This record gives sequence, structure tokens and C-alpha cells, in this order.
Amino acid sequence: MAAFEELNVADKKKEMIAMPRHSFIQMTKLHNVMGRIDYITSTVKQENLYAIYATQPLRSFWKDLAKCNREEFAKSGTIGKYIEARELIIALPEGLYHYEHDYLIKHFATDFKKKYGVDCYAALHHNKRKTNFHIHLIFAERTKLEKPVVKVASRNMFYDERGKHVRTKKEILDASGDIRNGCKIIRKGEVYEKKEFSIKVDRFKKDSFLDEAKVFFTNEINQLVLHEEDKLKVFDKNSPYLATKKIGKNNPMEEQIKADNEVRQEWNRTVDRAIVSGVSEEDISRIKKNEITEKVRYSIDLYGDRPDLLASIIKLAIAVLELLINRIMLAAVGVAEKMLDIVSEESRNIEAKTYPTMPTMSPLAKKYLSLQNIYDELQKQNEAIFAQEHKRSELEIELSECNGAFKARKRGGLQNQIYELNKQIDNMKRYLSSIVQRHGYDNVRDFYSTYYAAKGEYADYVKDVEEWNVNHVKKNENIPTEENRTDRYQIGEERDKNRYMDRNYVEKKR
Repeated sequence: MAAFEELNVADKKKEMIAMPRHSFIQMTKLHNVMGRIDYITSTVKQENLYAIYATQPLRSFWKDLAKCNREEFAKSGTIGKYIEARELIIALPEGLYHYEHDYLIKHFATDFKKKYGVDCYAALHHNKRKTNFHIHLIFAERTKLEKPVVKVASRNMFYDERGKHVRTKKEILDASGDIRNGCKIIRKGEVYEKKEFSIKVDRFKKDSFLDEAKVFFTNEINQLVLHEEDKLKVFDKNSPYLATKKIGKNNPMEEQIKADNEVRQEWNRTVDRAIVSGVSEEDISRIKKNEITEKVRYSIDLYGDRPDLLASIIKLAIAVLELLINRIMLAAVGVAEKMLDIVSEESRNIEAKTYPTMPTMSPLAKKYLSLQNIYDELQKQNEAIFAQEHKRSELEIELSECNGAFKARKRGGLQNQIYELNKQIDNMKRYLSSIVQRHGYDNVRDFYSTYYAAKGEYADYVKDVEEWNVNHVKKNENIPTEENRTDRYQIGEERDKNRYMDRNYVEKKR
């Protein structure tokens, strides 16, 4: 039991090595593109600046781009702040540091332009402690036109202080008949508009662009890494898990983010446990949506942006998910016992047959028995967790009934026992992930997808064997030896046992 109750140092190291690494890419809107370019390329302001590369190095290009964006924003009459460009911060695996820096930054910048058709300005950095190797990539949302579009006034044109076109001269005059400060007249035949840039690319304004960029840069990184453990994955937002947040340099919310990350990881461990217990992914996702996503949205509407409320929302969601796990575990124990009695009786009544040549198993079906061992280990660990939780519940009931001044010592002892049990249970949940990661799976969800696929192909193989027997074995053949009968019985019982122990099946029956 001790092996399941606490992770030893070796297991923790394995867990850290096997833990999948997710790519980190952040996007911000820039309101002063020239100032930002000066900042990321400054050897004075940056601790470790390795390389700079621009697909359009002329400063005049970026100045003209900024001017164009300001003018277009003013003409639109939109309330808010103009956006001159956007910036992506891309975290890189430390293994890429050994590439030639000029090659590395040029590779990412030119591939970005090739993919999206816009110019960019990039810089390759390390933070002061050299723990965060990353790229700053500033990109334009407009493209430079090959030939500027020039518009010439066909009559006198009048503009007020806001730069808005008005119909008559009278609208820009003051009480004494003079042109007001800030207003202007463009005479007939003069150029009143010159466009050097295209309209903004809508693609960059959509919420989906950042997800798309994450996939693009993750693939770019994975093509360059030399070691398998350096490869990155894009976090699947539609999965039942929660992503943890990266803590940036000098972040005033560092302690808050650390606390949130811990409770997010606690949710992820509970998701692993739920999958092992047989809770369907649809039910887990439903709880995530109803108890986390919707309640966070409601909290923002009600209280505004209050990050300190997130932990309490996730903890309540964990409690809801644990209640569902407990209900399914209790139901499964009762139903499975009844089902196994039926299976045993049915298996003994199977008419034995001889087997000339059986159909062959697929490669995935061949993996089923080894996957079954991992599955059994997960189930055993889950049952151990369930037993400890039951023990904790009994202690909590005893503590709630332990009142009076003379029972203070006993209450303290019960509280210590509950505290120790909570630590054990938390470590036991962590061990669920390490079991599947030890066998090369990113998480419990990925393992179960493979396991159920293999289980299905194995069941198809057994069915093919039975059909082959019906079609090819003569009716008057003698009953096979006890050895054959035992093999047949074990195959049938194992198949039926797995079918009846399947938690989704149990839930359906219940």
C-alpha cells in the first residue's frame, strides 16, 4: 500500500521528465510600435539580446505604418485607442539556444512572413537569470501596396478639427468668419488622400488567430529540437483539463498565479481520477463548463475582474466532480458483483469447441493485454484512493461529534489524522498520472483513448474467432479437452468481465 500512498523521489523525477510541455505564446496590441521596436532591440534595456532580424528593416516603413493606423483610426470615429501593430512573445525550449542565433531568429521571422504575408521585426532574448529563452516578434496588420493609391480633389474640400470631412466652408469658420484652428481646406486638384498600405487583415483580429499561431510556432519549434523531450504540445482548450498560467518577469500577481496554478493542477488530478473511475468525458466537460467557465463569466459580470475568486470557484467544481466519482464508485461495486455472478454462470454454460486455425489479432489488439495491466494498476490505485477517502469521511464525522472542553486533545488528534490523510490522498492522485506517463502517455485521457480502441479491436478478434468456429467446426466433433475448455472460458470471462466492469456500461445499466 505504501507504494501507492506516496510518491518517492525517483517517481517524482520520472513524473517531471514525462510531463508533457505545452507551448507558450502570448499576443499583445501595440499602441507605440516604434517605441516597442527600440525597446526589444536595445542592448542597454535588454539583459541578454542575442540577435535581431526584420523582414522590413527600414524604420520609415514602421513609422509610415504607425501613421497610417492613427489616421485610419481617426477617420473611423471609433472610441478607444488605435493599434499600430501586434506583438507575439514565443517561449523556446532551452535546447534551441545552441543553434546559431542569427539563423534561429531569421528562420522564425521569414517563415512567419511566408505563412501570413506581413512584415515583422523580431528579437531573440534570454531573461536575466537565463531561464526563459524567447522571441519577441512584432508584426504589421497591413501590407505595403506596390503602387500607392492617390486621390485628387475634384473640388475644394473642407475638414474640421477632428479631421472629419464637412460639406461647406461655413462649417469650419468661427464667429468672425475666419477658419478655426485645426481646420483645413484642400484645394481642387490637390492630393487629399494617399494610401500606401492595404486595409487591416481581418485574420489577425479574430480570437482564433492566437490558437492558429500557437499551432504554427509549435510545429516550427518541433522541427528544430534535437531531443524528443524538448518537443512541445499545444494545450487543447476543449479538453476537460485546465491550463496553468506562465508567470512573467516582475509580475505583481506572482503569488496569486502560483495559488491559482496549484488549484488548477488539483482539478487536473481530479479529472484523471474521474476518467479512471469511469466518469464519461462528456460529464467532466459539462461540470467544467457549468461549474467553472459559466461561473467565472458570471463572477466577472457581477464583481468585475477578481482573480482572487477563481480558486474558490475551481474548488467547488472539484467537490462536484468528486461527488460524481464517489457515486459511480459505489454504484460500480454493487452492480459489478451481480454482473460477475451472471458472467461466471454464462461462461460455464458455453459449449466448448475445438479450434483449427484462429483469425489473427491486429497490432492494437495484441497490445490489449499489456494495456489491461496498466488499466488494472489504475483501478487498484483508484480503489486505494476511495478507501482512504472513506476513512477520512469517518474521521470527519467523528470530529464533528467530538464536542466539549474535555475533548480538545482528541479533536487535535483527529485533525492531525485528517491532515495527514489529505496529504496521502493528494499524492495518490498524483500517482495516477505518473502510472500512464511511465508508459509513454501524456495523461490519463490519452491512455484511455488507446485502451478502449485496443479493447474494441480485441473484442472484434474474439468475435471473429467465435464466428469462425460456428462456420468451420463440424457439429459432431467431440467436446474438447479440459485444457481447451479452460482457455476458452478464460477468454470469454475476461472479455465479459471487462465489458461489465466498464464504468460507462455500469452507469448505463444503473
